[in-house]
Amino acid sequence: QLQLVESGGGLVQPGGSLTLSCAASGFTVSGLTLDYYGVGWFRRAPGKEREGVSCISKDGSTYHVDSVKGRFTVSRDGAKNTAYLRMDNLKPEDAGVYFCAAGERPGVMCAVYDYWGRGTQVTVSS
Repeated sequence: QLQLVESGGGLVQPGGSLTLSCAASGFTVSGLTLDYYGVGWFRRAPGKEREGVSCISKDGSTYHVDSVKGRFTVSRDGAKNTAYLRMDNLKPEDAGVYFCAAGERPGVMCAVYDYWGRGTQVTVSS
């Protein structure tokens, strides 16, 4: 059972930057790494539904929702079994709980997500 743990959230001023990390463990097959999974980043703002933000497919292609294009960068390091979400020029509307998710099967927004982390809080405020 794959486990995902997010970190890197915190309080940042508008215009600031944060990098979130998603560390994966619990691979059940020897040699399997996070490179074999699509990884997505989702966020849930107060009073809103969870939304997909960015993702990276198994083949390395990336996707960002329009509201974060040009500001967010998603990446993955298979050797460290960690995915990252670099967030620049943060806006108050970017605040929320950010979750990472992983899945082996391709799907809309990079993968069908079978594994989820518990989230990390991002607050954007002056």
